[in-house]
Amino acid sequence: MANNVAMVLNVCFMFDSDQLKRLHNVYADSVSHILVFSAPLKVFMVTVRVWDLPTRIFHWALAACVLGLFVTAELGGNAMVWHFRLGFTVLTLLLFRVIWGVIGGHWSRWHQLSLRPEQVIAYLRGRWSPDQWAGHNPMGSWSVVGLLLVLAFQVASGLISDDEIANTGPLSFLVPGRWVSWATTWHKDWGQSIIVLLVALHLGALAWYHFKKKRPLVPAMVHGDKLLLDGVTPSRDQAFQRLLALGVLLLCALAVYLLVSISP
Repeated sequence: MANNVAMVLNVCFMFDSDQLKRLHNVYADSVSHILVFSAPLKVFMVTVRVWDLPTRIFHWALAACVLGLFVTAELGGNAMVWHFRLGFTVLTLLLFRVIWGVIGGHWSRWHQLSLRPEQVIAYLRGRWSPDQWAGHNPMGSWSVVGLLLVLAFQVASGLISDDEIANTGPLSFLVPGRWVSWATTWHKDWGQSIIVLLVALHLGALAWYHFKKKRPLVPAMVHGDKLLLDGVTPSRDQAFQRLLALGVLLLCALAVYLLVSISP
């Protein structure tokens, strides 16, 4: 019976071989403990809203801003005006994401990130299923946290940087000169390089899942849905949640505006 279930899953849902073996083992173990089982075992797949609209907009807006920051930094000159504006936008988005990780959709919340060492080990050893981590798997969870922390540090260093030519961070007057010098060096060199590396790893992981695992991850971040086993908790994504997210975003934007408007 377990073999039949595995075959149906393979044909209908195109699971890769590793996932199929794990599912086969799960169902084989389950059936082996049942003494009487007269009805055929059925597996139901349903469309589940995993990523709510605010999370998806945040994701793509942050990607666009990071790209714009690199372009404007390379152009220099008058483009630096937009470099600062994009930096303020990234700070707004990061503040929003921190709050949304507490009150947002189920799979966007911080407590849903799989960060514990035992979860990472189980994932690396192949003891997992797509439904166990419908949101971010352990490696994806750590990549999210790492990228957001590095971006936050990069924005913070930009706020107190000074290239001693024409561009000065709005908060550079609040810290000692040696801090300004260090922040400027970090912002232009190490910080930028680390972000490039993390983005490259992120894109590489997406490509690996798409071509090797046959599990494209990008579409779900566009429409928000995944095809999963029945019973997976969906994320709320109704009008109220979207209006709440808009209110939070506006408050974050106001907070950033007040922060960068501090005068010496």
